[in-house]
Amino acid sequence: MTQPFVLPHFYMPYPARLNPHLDEARAHSTVWAREMGMLEGSGVWEQSDLDAHDYGLLCAYTHPDCDGPDLSLITDWYVWVFFFDDHFLEVFKRSQDRDGGKAYLDRLPLFMPLDLSTPVPEPQNPVEAGLADLWARTVPSMSVDWRRRFSVATEHLLNESMWELSNINEGRISNPVEYIEMRRKVGGAPWSAGLVEYATAEVPASVAESRPLRVLMETFSDGVHLRNDLFSYQREVEDEGELSNGVLVLETFFGCTTQEAADTVNDILTSRLHQFEHTALTEVPGLALEKGLTPDQVAAVAAYTRGLQDWQSGGHEWHLRSSRYMNEGALEESRPFGVGAFGTSATNIGALLASAGAERLRAYTHVPYQQVGPSQLPDFYMPFRLTLSPHLDGARYRLTDWMHSMGMLQEGVWDEDKLAAADLPLCAAGIHPDATADALDLSSAWLSWGTYGDDYYPLVFGHRRDLAAARLCTERLSACMPIEGDAFPAPVNGMERGLIDLWRRTTVEMTPDQRRTFRAAVDVMTESWVWELSNMTQNRIPDPIDYLEMRRATFGSDLTMSLCRIGHGRTVPPEVYRSGPVQSLEKAASDYAMLINDVFSYQKEIQYEGEIHNGILVVQNFFDCDYPTALGIIHDLMTQRMQQFEHVAAHEFPVLYEDFKLTDEARAIMDGYVDELRNWLSGILHWHQQVPRYKADYLARRSHGFLPDRSSSVLAVG
Repeated sequence: MTQPFVLPHFYMPYPARLNPHLDEARAHSTVWAREMGMLEGSGVWEQSDLDAHDYGLLCAYTHPDCDGPDLSLITDWYVWVFFFDDHFLEVFKRSQDRDGGKAYLDRLPLFMPLDLSTPVPEPQNPVEAGLADLWARTVPSMSVDWRRRFSVATEHLLNESMWELSNINEGRISNPVEYIEMRRKVGGAPWSAGLVEYATAEVPASVAESRPLRVLMETFSDGVHLRNDLFSYQREVEDEGELSNGVLVLETFFGCTTQEAADTVNDILTSRLHQFEHTALTEVPGLALEKGLTPDQVAAVAAYTRGLQDWQSGGHEWHLRSSRYMNEGALEESRPFGVGAFGTSATNIGALLASAGAERLRAYTHVPYQQVGPSQLPDFYMPFRLTLSPHLDGARYRLTDWMHSMGMLQEGVWDEDKLAAADLPLCAAGIHPDATADALDLSSAWLSWGTYGDDYYPLVFGHRRDLAAARLCTERLSACMPIEGDAFPAPVNGMERGLIDLWRRTTVEMTPDQRRTFRAAVDVMTESWVWELSNMTQNRIPDPIDYLEMRRATFGSDLTMSLCRIGHGRTVPPEVYRSGPVQSLEKAASDYAMLINDVFSYQKEIQYEGEIHNGILVVQNFFDCDYPTALGIIHDLMTQRMQQFEHVAAHEFPVLYEDFKLTDEARAIMDGYVDELRNWLSGILHWHQQVPRYKADYLARRSHGFLPDRSSSVLAVG
């Protein structure tokens, strides 16, 4: 069969190594698969299928240093997960049996109890039998924290297969951002990262959920999945009718050829590997110091990081050899100098430098304060009607008084003119059109505090490259939000004074758990401002995926959405908010709103502030294209994210209600939440269209307030 595209040159700087216990793992996994009922008679695999796929070789490449028994156990896990994938395809995807697929998936978590003394059901098929056996053999040597994390990753891998099945049923191809996020769960790389811990070292619980460790896992995940998409396109798209493939997603999004889409997928893959390296070398060491990790804990994180690198290179080597994938001629192409030994596919130095060097360098060479002219505004797709609160005018007057009383107009960052130009009550009036006057005042104050902080950090800390002071400021802000009635610290500036006042007014009727959730949302935003400063210090334009995911935090989406959810009470179970459809809806809304801001603020940020955190600039850098081209890509993405929001609300929420057997009251609350997000979106767009803050004439008049050589009056603040 003719291949649909030529495989690109892959960036793979780590040499693959082969575990010496390969034959032992192959023999053991064959016996085990037959005992579990996965071979003859299963209707899915024969012995020849297992031999051809050679999961023993995959695991020997991806886990080169573990001993024989551990390699055999890990190989059994991979036999199980690939059998599950093929079994689910044959039984449920081909027949598009959603109800049967859900019942099948609902049973599987029962075979993963955190406490091994908990009885499990009698297995009814090879997938259940294999999972019960593997769980009992694996978890005794691991901590409860690891068990919890690995169980969650396994459930995501299993349950998000329903997302793939739903997309097949609808004939729907996802947008690129949606695809990357869902592929992490469906593709199982977070699950693979858990097995890397088993094979190398368990990461300390104190840092397992931190940004650096999360980014290591997510970049590893994206690298594994995008590579797999390139090799599996022919089998998945042409043979199985799959719609969940990155090449197909980009082919559809850009309207380009399959070859162009494949090359772009490889560019994204390369960027994710660069992000992995950047995080491992710059953020992880700082995390170890910040958290005070012991030498043994530092060694564990280092071993885990090395294990993820081994998986990348080993997985690539296996894809070059497995009959499961499109790889004709790829093995020879990867060895242009005639080197034929195992583990040498990284020796194509010329291709490596050609494909990766220019992209890596380009991220650090942006020249700030370039003249870009007024921001160009596309025809935004906004299907929701705007309604404004009747309390708007009063909120404007009261906000000015509040900002003065908190001291935020006396620090040199904002004055009354800038406050009026931002007009945050207008934004609040669109987001919360039915709010009381007091509630609108509170919303206006939160929006103003967050916007002020977003301006404060780069102006006060950014131009003097003072990350230490920024981190101290962030820690103090977190201390301004006590959970159990602890005393407030004495405020030293307007930001702290304003946050203490807002915290008192907002959390007075909250439970400690609600306060904890809400504080976490504020912490996510303030900590993301430090991430921006770190990139500014390096003059580094972020990787596109890292940018989008962090931009939700810098924009304050978690904060504003948390305020909405807290008002829902306890009628809606917490697991509903953690479900795939709700997460998808919220992230689609967040991305649309933050990209609105990037479009309107392009001139303000690029020309007047020397900023590098703008989605249009990130796209310009990644694709090496001009402003109008990048704007067109961002606008298309915004439109698709809005269409995804509509799709989830119309088609996935009704199924969610049935899956969770929600009461009529809970359904009404969730329908109301969708309406709140619709107001949020229309209100944010209207605000950007109306306020002077982003308009060219206002920027020209107040440009002196943005230039670093004029900001000496604020350098001593905070």
